[in-house]
Amino acid sequence: MLAATNAAAAEHSNDKNRNLAVSLMAIGYPIGAILGGSVAAWLLQYYSWRTVFMLGGCMSLLFIPIVWLRLPETVAFLCQRQPRDALERCNRTLERMGHANAEALPPVREQAFKGATSDLFSPALITTTTLVTLAYFTHIATFYFILKWEPKIVVDMDFAASSAAGVLVWANVGGAIGGALLGFLTRRYPVRLLTIGVMLITFVMVCVFGSGQTTLTGLALVAATAGFFTNAGVVGLYAIFAEAFPTHVRASGTGFAIGVGRGGASLSPIIAGLLFEGGFGLQGVAIFMASGALVAALALFFVKTQREPGRA
Repeated sequence: MLAATNAAAAEHSNDKNRNLAVSLMAIGYPIGAILGGSVAAWLLQYYSWRTVFMLGGCMSLLFIPIVWLRLPETVAFLCQRQPRDALERCNRTLERMGHANAEALPPVREQAFKGATSDLFSPALITTTTLVTLAYFTHIATFYFILKWEPKIVVDMDFAASSAAGVLVWANVGGAIGGALLGFLTRRYPVRLLTIGVMLITFVMVCVFGSGQTTLTGLALVAATAGFFTNAGVVGLYAIFAEAFPTHVRASGTGFAIGVGRGGASLSPIIAGLLFEGGFGLQGVAIFMASGALVAALALFFVKTQREPGRA
């Protein structure tokens, strides 16, 4: 879903607002975590855990007809592939966006693409594919260290287990705000540089999180601040996917980077657990896990996007 929605948001937006549109789409993740967690907590008071999964499935089912009937194919895709009724479909979309109708479609590019997947590893794109995938993998490992270990850390600090949910909510609230703010800033500043900046601050804040807090309020504040920057980095990566990959591989490139990168989400709690088991304290584990954001920032330093002045 993230790969498809990321590409759709990017291709339905103009150059000025593309990063903002992608960012607003991406903050649906932490907002959904806040609302979904609250609804799940209420459901579990009266029903079994299976009800939570049934609700999630029904919500997805509900949106199938909405997307089918209301979401048109993107103009960029129609101009590139040019099916039989492409011009008519393009003009319907242009009218909904307040633009004049097009009299004809642009000529199809002479270059014949091997296919979206194989093009990701062509000489022109393999460096971009590798760098953005590495950045997503390592940064998402840092992100999920906060999300997955925060409840256990709260309990280990002798706070009530029920307090962990509240701290996690604040981490997601911070994440939603951070993602939205980064989206608005991308209207004035290059998204790649903004994302590198928030990743560097992410490293600092995750290390601060690992230093421990004496009060629950302090822990919630640090978690919210860490969530603010870690999720802003994730949102920035989604916007970079939209800029770094050309239209014909935008969805597949985003899907590949997210698919492989989610390995970082899976390995993150395991690696942290092994470090704890090996005798490392919270501070040492936090510093090690926070280094993923540093690696991601370094990888993005070499990424070329399509909108930055002086870059390809």
